[in-house]
Amino acid sequence: MNKKKGFMFYQNYRKNIQLSMLALPAILLIFIFSYIPMAGAFIAFKSINYELGLFHSPWVGFENFKFFFTSSDAWLVVRNTLSYNIIFIVVGTFLSVVFAILLNEVLSTKLVKIYQTIFFFPYFFSWIIVAYMVFAFIGPYGIISMAMAKMGITTEFYTTTWIWPFLLTLINIWKGLGYVSIIFYAGILGISQEYFEAAAIDGATKFQMVRNITIPLLMPLIMILSLLSIGKIFYSDFGLFFFVPREIGQLYPVTQVIDTYVYRMLRVSGDLGMSSAVGLFQSTMGFIVVMLSNYVVRKVNDENKMF
Repeated sequence: MNKKKGFMFYQNYRKNIQLSMLALPAILLIFIFSYIPMAGAFIAFKSINYELGLFHSPWVGFENFKFFFTSSDAWLVVRNTLSYNIIFIVVGTFLSVVFAILLNEVLSTKLVKIYQTIFFFPYFFSWIIVAYMVFAFIGPYGIISMAMAKMGITTEFYTTTWIWPFLLTLINIWKGLGYVSIIFYAGILGISQEYFEAAAIDGATKFQMVRNITIPLLMPLIMILSLLSIGKIFYSDFGLFFFVPREIGQLYPVTQVIDTYVYRMLRVSGDLGMSSAVGLFQSTMGFIVVMLSNYVVRKVNDENKMF
């Protein structure tokens, strides 16, 4: 039996050797940057002494975790991280699906390429460039600030905290909308046109086709991308929350997330064990959330599960 299984594995490997070679660079990349660093998880349980080295530094158990969770800012940064990511996932996914559907309704191939380029282009901007663009608009001498000043409205955007949750959400969606929507657009193109032709013969409207054909057939892809995003729900885009709001302490209550908090604490204290502990906490919680989310999806609709 084992020989038969081994032979079947060898036959399948020979059939898919070209695909395996194509996947090899990605597999190596994941192995080097995702699996090998897992060996450093023990740093989270040590008090790093650079003179003694990583392996000879004393063990401190869960003291590094205790340091983070007993700090006054722990609840604030966890709340901000989860809140922003939930908003990004829900709003970003919804708008990406809507844009992909609208893009599919454009008949002109040239117009489709133009729209794709316009919306996809911001994805290539680094967060430093985006930060300067934002400052050019809402900085003290920015375009919007100067225009509002001429109308008699004085608003200091970089000291007004309630504006930034909306602003950060808008910037994040603007930058990533084109990338995610193209994935959904490719999924829509993969739907057989026979479904739409049959629906048109039965007199279905465009809205009915979208509601009863496009959305249901696109749902597995939506669920997979959502589950992958949920896996990073305890992580934040460091560039968005660090460079765009700048180092302005007044904005920390609404812009400070786990990643920026750890970076600033590491910069001040140089405690490598604490930063590793928070990183391990993020990874563990992300894994648990993905497993729970996939379990719920599997119970509701087994076809939409990720694994």
